[in-house]
Amino acid sequence: MDAQLKLKSLLAQLNTVIVGKPAQIQDCVACLLAGGHLLIDDVPGVGKTTLAHALARSFGLQFSRVQFTSDLMPSDLSGVSIYERAKEAFVFHPGPIFAQVLLADEINRASPKTQSALLEAMEEKQVTVEGETRALPQPFFVIATQNPLDQLGTYALPESQLDRFLMRISLGYPDRASERALLAGTDRRAMVDELPSLLATGELAQLQATVLAVHAAGPLLDYVQDLMAATRSGQWFLQGLSPRAGIAVVRAAKAQALLSGRDYVAPDDVQAILPQTIAHRLIPVGESGRGAVEQVRAMLQAVPLP
Repeated sequence: MDAQLKLKSLLAQLNTVIVGKPAQIQDCVACLLAGGHLLIDDVPGVGKTTLAHALARSFGLQFSRVQFTSDLMPSDLSGVSIYERAKEAFVFHPGPIFAQVLLADEINRASPKTQSALLEAMEEKQVTVEGETRALPQPFFVIATQNPLDQLGTYALPESQLDRFLMRISLGYPDRASERALLAGTDRRAMVDELPSLLATGELAQLQATVLAVHAAGPLLDYVQDLMAATRSGQWFLQGLSPRAGIAVVRAAKAQALLSGRDYVAPDDVQAILPQTIAHRLIPVGESGRGAVEQVRAMLQAVPLP
């Protein structure tokens, strides 16, 4: 089965679990194909955790889930060395972070100390425990869910942590027809347990290599640089995008192009993924009352196409 058929099968399977959200599903698949970490930001009960489970199962990845709470310690993620009398030595017991997909559920309910324990893992794909550096499984993704910051017991993620997420998406409430399907249909958690893996070992790496091979022409890269310059102008945001964020935009746009059946990036691909890829890295300026996503969309209207 070629790459396009695989991707269509992935999208179709995920859309049977999370109904009425095809655009958000495509963003999630693009994020993982681009090798990035995903932040799902929404109110409780709209399917964030179910989506993360479905993604891991459909991609055929080893999965672990950690419920983040205020008393969660960094060692609860990374693991600890315990003295075993039979071996007369300390033996390392790996924590749940040693998985291909770590679901960090309600990540903003943990203390900043525990949140920062993920930084090395997300950037370097390794963790340092008791002075020893240990590699994480490949591939390694963090899919984090986050509750609105006005809810009790939440800590805002620092900018350095947000910058490690390739995309932030929001599912939102379902439309009436989709909600009716949820009310009348099979329990979604039970459906996830029955999902088959659609990718064999190594196939995700092949798809990621295909993403990297998608062509981005010079004028397209000029457009990305124009957008980055606009974020730095002071007109729209307090601080502009870093070069790392620009690289993330290009990678996400390449994945979007592949999902659209093309081997080159079009301006439409950049526009489709831009709010999800950069809004969480930016703070709007001025008294417009717009959120970061709305400000990114306004900026897109103002920057001319190549």
